[in-house]
Amino acid sequence: MSMDQLPPLRAVIAEHGLNADKRFGQHYLLDLNLTAKIARLCGDMSGATVMEVGPGPGGLTRALFSEGAARVTVIEKDRRFVPALEQIGEAAPGRFSIIEADALKVDESALPFEGERMLASNLPYNVGTALLIKWLQADPIWWTRLVLMFQKEVAERVVATPSDKQYGRLAILTAAVAKSRYAFTVPARAFTPPPKVDSAVVVLEPLPEDQRFSDLKALSTVTESAFGQRRKTLRKSLGPAASQTGKSAEALLEIAGIDPGARAETIPPEGFFKLAEAWRAARG
Repeated sequence: MSMDQLPPLRAVIAEHGLNADKRFGQHYLLDLNLTAKIARLCGDMSGATVMEVGPGPGGLTRALFSEGAARVTVIEKDRRFVPALEQIGEAAPGRFSIIEADALKVDESALPFEGERMLASNLPYNVGTALLIKWLQADPIWWTRLVLMFQKEVAERVVATPSDKQYGRLAILTAAVAKSRYAFTVPARAFTPPPKVDSAVVVLEPLPEDQRFSDLKALSTVTESAFGQRRKTLRKSLGPAASQTGKSAEALLEIAGIDPGARAETIPPEGFFKLAEAWRAARG
């Protein structure tokens, strides 16, 4: 059986009784044009292992193979989907594997692979941000490209730049290790069942190793504090992080070369990298 001979996704969903489960933030993307468009954002997959989190009935999975993926590994928490996914395995013998697990608990770097490792996913809304942060903090970075669909608001936060309304901690953590771009918007009506908001796809590629800011734990601490009270100046909002160092917020900001009277949303990622270094050094 080839990929083209697989039954239509709607038939698979009906056959196996795969109603979307709101607990897992499930919304199926059944439009073949859209799944193909997402898969093509991975680029050349002919020598790659592509990972997918939350494949559901396998719409994007099929597209990844159709667009040239050499191998695909899916991580699925909801075992209801396993029989439907196994049909895809029959159409791609020796090139497909299923891991039944919670993606938040999986060590992707330990999984077998050949060639480049990419990841493409229509992420469950309820864990999308947590998964992205996990992959950004991976040490070493195991992925060469991430093609991820989030709620549109989250996607905008990933790619935001200083002074954007959406600019904050997520954009800075992303900029520390990767280049990101907003690919396209996916309207809510494209999904079954339709969510209440639109979605969007972003593409991330890791920066060269010597250009990455490696201490994301320190960066996470200072950005969480700095953006915790967005309307306040950094002199005031940075207090919780500064209290862990024995130095005042003003002292840390002075070391980092940042105006204590500025607000967090005006500071570029590089400023926060310096602030994280100052915080780490003060901690000893």
